[in-house]
Amino acid sequence: MRARSHSEVASTREAYALLGLTGPAEGEALSAAFRIAIKAARPEAAGGSEARFRRTIAAWRLIQMQDAPLVLAAPATRPPAPPVLAISPLDALNGGAVKVRTNGRTLRVKVPAGLRTGEHLRLKSAGEDGGDLYLPVLVRGADGLSAVGDDLYMTCSVPPRLLEDGGRLEVETHAGPRLAWLVAGHQPLRLRLRGLGLPARGTRPQGHLFVTLEPSEDAPSAAEDLLIRFTRVWTPDRLAA
Repeated sequence: MRARSHSEVASTREAYALLGLTGPAEGEALSAAFRIAIKAARPEAAGGSEARFRRTIAAWRLIQMQDAPLVLAAPATRPPAPPVLAISPLDALNGGAVKVRTNGRTLRVKVPAGLRTGEHLRLKSAGEDGGDLYLPVLVRGADGLSAVGDDLYMTCSVPPRLLEDGGRLEVETHAGPRLAWLVAGHQPLRLRLRGLGLPARGTRPQGHLFVTLEPSEDAPSAAEDLLIRFTRVWTPDRLAA
């Protein structure tokens, strides 16, 4: 036995009539009417036939199509993502205060020292519903420093002759000048200065500072660097005195 399409029923009004209904029905009332009508339309039932059985099924399908939504329901609105707390490597080193705008408000957030990218900072009762707000942290490169995990990275311009011959190298870091000795014939591309990375916090260890050496003809030699420091401090007035 093969059921045909709903084209055998001309209209929804006819479809409701085939189900024994005088007008539109929904839910369980519609399902109950269909069960009674399809049972009475079976060919083996009194008054039933194959044609009536097909038309009853077609009526049911037509009503379902008419009642189906024309478009998919809109997805549930997700709450807006919290703003990213972007801080500089110096903020991550020393702590500080950062302004964050959320829920139409501008908050001044106190940043503790030692935050890493990927962590979250909790703001008590700062959420839209009065609950806690968790801000994802991003340590963004600035002031010649970048942060990866627990460690900090920077570059330092070095005269090519110093890289070739070796000697004393003074590196200006965020913690002040640090001395390193380069060995002739060994040209390290990167120096590690222990303990100058992000401070220990919770289970995170103290990080290190990695300095990438870049050969540059413009970089002052050690003697030139001392002369520059001298002229910064000893002005003509001091020399005259």
